[in-house]
Amino acid sequence: MASVQISEAEKVYIMHGVRDDLRVDGRGCEDYRHMEIETDVVSNTDGSAKVRMGHTDVLVGIKAELRRPRPNVPDEGYLEFFVDCSANATPEFEGRGGEELGVELSNTLYKVFNSHRSLDLRSLCVCPGEHCWVLYVDVLLLQCDGNLFDAMSIAIKAALFNTRIPKVRVLEDEEGGKEIELSDDPYDCLRLRVDNIPCIVTLCKVGHRHVVDATLQEKACSAASLLVAVTPRGAVTCVRKLGAGSLDPDSIFEMTETGKRVGKALHAPLMELLQKDESLGKKRQKVGFLA
Repeated sequence: MASVQISEAEKVYIMHGVRDDLRVDGRGCEDYRHMEIETDVVSNTDGSAKVRMGHTDVLVGIKAELRRPRPNVPDEGYLEFFVDCSANATPEFEGRGGEELGVELSNTLYKVFNSHRSLDLRSLCVCPGEHCWVLYVDVLLLQCDGNLFDAMSIAIKAALFNTRIPKVRVLEDEEGGKEIELSDDPYDCLRLRVDNIPCIVTLCKVGHRHVVDATLQEKACSAASLLVAVTPRGAVTCVRKLGAGSLDPDSIFEMTETGKRVGKALHAPLMELLQKDESLGKKRQKVGFLA
């Protein structure tokens, strides 16, 4: 994970500010940085989105392909995640450092999103035991300034909202064989229900308090963080501790409750923004990546 070196005086300054609920950039402990969200940014994908959170930049592209279902769940599709840590984001991503981090991020995303509680995987099944849709979710980290998990989860939810999968007809020939026919009408497509897809809230323990959306400087003052995946209804689907430090039970409980509250409040404005952006069509304002 990307990191920065700061002096002891800077650490004390940051920790005292967090103690007083006034961070270096003027935010409170439960505030996110300014976010920019764009959808449909990559033309050769079935769904895409880009999220900029502070100086953290994440691009997500989704491709849908027909594959054979997994033997243990023959009536469901599934998601595959690949995270590419661009060396341009930070020198620490060069070589093996970026590969190991990419695998770690991919495994965490798989646990959070590839679940019945997150997405209706049965809607991705075309013919039980024979054909299903597999969604290949490619995540590219363009720039890193802390809080990768939160930015990635928002970008993935936006990309899934933007995803359009062609409608499929299963035809049988005279011999009983089955053929797959894909609709070539771009408007005749399957849209995914993202109502219950969680967002990740990462809380960093700084001193005796915890902060949401920590910058790299704040991360340098923290020995442990807690990752909480929260649905729009406030249900927690995944909890994971990050960092070498420890967290006492009271801190874990407080951080989980904060994560539930912040995560639940995040979904409504996110969905409102995505629906408004889609309704504008070609009239929407281009920012950042497409400007």
